[in-house]
Amino acid sequence: MICSAGLSAQEQENSFSQCLTSLDSLANEEGVSQSARDVLKSLSYQPRVIELDRNQPEFVQTFPAYFSKRVNEWRINKGREMYAKHAEFLAELNQRFGIPGHYLMAFWGLETNFGGYKGNMPTLDSLATLACDPRRKRFFTHELLLALKLVDREKLDPSAMQGSWAGAMGHTQFMPSTYTQYAIDGDGDGSINLWESEQDALASAANFLHRLGWEPGLRWGREVRLPNDFDFALAGKSHQRSVAQWRALGVMYADGSELPDSDVKGTLRVPAGHSGPAFLTYKNFNTIMRWNNSEFYAIAVGHLADRIIKAPALTAPLPDLPALARADIKNMQLALAAKGYDVGGADGIIGPATREGIRHYQIDNGLVADGFPSLEIQQRLLSD
Repeated sequence: MICSAGLSAQEQENSFSQCLTSLDSLANEEGVSQSARDVLKSLSYQPRVIELDRNQPEFVQTFPAYFSKRVNEWRINKGREMYAKHAEFLAELNQRFGIPGHYLMAFWGLETNFGGYKGNMPTLDSLATLACDPRRKRFFTHELLLALKLVDREKLDPSAMQGSWAGAMGHTQFMPSTYTQYAIDGDGDGSINLWESEQDALASAANFLHRLGWEPGLRWGREVRLPNDFDFALAGKSHQRSVAQWRALGVMYADGSELPDSDVKGTLRVPAGHSGPAFLTYKNFNTIMRWNNSEFYAIAVGHLADRIIKAPALTAPLPDLPALARADIKNMQLALAAKGYDVGGADGIIGPATREGIRHYQIDNGLVADGFPSLEIQQRLLSD
């Protein structure tokens, strides 16, 4: 039986109860112990989880708004404090996995404010609610079964398992599948508890990044300065070049000094358009995006990591950009598609395909080809 948002409260409870019975049978087939399966009987339907799953913000946050809220003085200072606290352990992790400690601090800071807020939704109840909902039933059924196996494997207290509404858990907000595959015992007590043990969480994050393909000795990227006549059509992930080639095009360090003559490959990104900061990003930037598939998140992690080890703040000012209405973005995508530009679908989300579509439109119309969905671009598209 699958829960449906259209049912009355009583019908919803009955449907959820029947779904839990089915999940119990699946858990039994998967080898989950009776004691862990008994937890299913105490779970309750979480309507707030479904509400959050269905909620799509009316506006899309701009890079300046996103960045300034996440890379702030509190996180920088707290990151330095926690870096000092765990310095010896972080050095051991770097030796073992090749992940410098300041990056681990940055992930930790962005995920849970260094453990200050790990989420307050009951993890197993949330996962069961989503497993009984048709939208992503298969995915969350798998995650719930893995969470029950973790209760067995790590002797976890189900009542203490709290996290995000979608089931992300602990200091590093791992989903059950990530916890199962990549979490390791960092404090040597024979168990892995990502809620209670900071060392377990940090070691698990290091192992995860290592397994995702982090390249030791290579930084995430850096802020750069562009020449006045820079061709913004060269920005974006489809235009990778060596650092030496970027230097030949006039790209410089943020302080105006020359880039090195290096064959390391880099991609130029301008997340706030040509009026905002520019970043040259390397292979490890893509690894960060495998943790969270967001360009904004990856830049925030990288720059926060830099600031924790006392690198300078951004030199380019963050432009004051208005939030973009999702409906306007969708209309812009429809207008671009109608003109023959591939934007990957009209979903109201500014992804790489939409940026490329905008960039091609800008090139064809003699505009600055930064791929940025500015209000001017939106107005021009809708008036054509």
